[in-house]
Amino acid sequence: MTRDHQEVDLGLLAGVTDRGLRHHRNEDAMELAVAQSQGSPVIVAVVCDGVSTSNRPDEASLAAAQAAAQVLTTAAGSGADLVEASTRAVQSAGKAVAQLAEPGASVPSATFVSAVLTSATVTLCWLGDSRAYWLAAAQDSAAEQLTTDDSLAQEMVNAGLLHESEALTSPHAHVVTRWVGADPAEAPPHVGTFEPPGPGVLLLCSDGLWNYQPEAAELAGLALPRALTDPLGAAKELVQFAIESGGRDNITVVLAPFPPAQDLPAQDARPEA
Repeated sequence: MTRDHQEVDLGLLAGVTDRGLRHHRNEDAMELAVAQSQGSPVIVAVVCDGVSTSNRPDEASLAAAQAAAQVLTTAAGSGADLVEASTRAVQSAGKAVAQLAEPGASVPSATFVSAVLTSATVTLCWLGDSRAYWLAAAQDSAAEQLTTDDSLAQEMVNAGLLHESEALTSPHAHVVTRWVGADPAEAPPHVGTFEPPGPGVLLLCSDGLWNYQPEAAELAGLALPRALTDPLGAAKELVQFAIESGGRDNITVVLAPFPPAQDLPAQDARPEA
């Protein structure tokens, strides 16, 4: 099955991943699922972006996403602690990637962002520069970026060596400093929770999207209101926006409206071409 362009629509959430215009293969991966806990749906989404300078990055992203999603979906359905489960999911992803390592070759690696969305809370986990955004439905509520990049450029911004407005065009913009992979740079993931202040949409994406629009408010303008009722259609539009803007990287977009609807069954899915 080709990974050049894949779409998943689970009703409660949807995602699209695309090779873009300049890469010969898609090194992004996504895994989506809907579990049931005490009669309510719990949404699981994972997005990974293979580090192109490492070995077998396309396989690394897929292995990491699949391994993490399995852990998170099981935890979501059993009512387990989702913060603890997110850490275990990254550990499982790291083990899956480590199995791809070959003697004498650079260690496979991938960026990572996951979300578990209940009727009240979003549990986020990330390593690298794949991002999560909150896109508020109400005009008087602000959209915001929920993750902070693990990149050399971001570290320079944090240290006062680079202005935030210069980070995107810096040659260090996409030099990641943390990732999933069995190598000395492996580090504990960031894990946190976010309580949405009202209706909106959770966006997970690889840098193939935010390369062209990193601002949360502008992304909300592109995705809303369609993403509230048609997440697949809105995801397609965001991917098309990135392609029309240059498509110089692989692109993955996952959208999950909040709060989750109560009348759809639990399900999971593999991307389909």
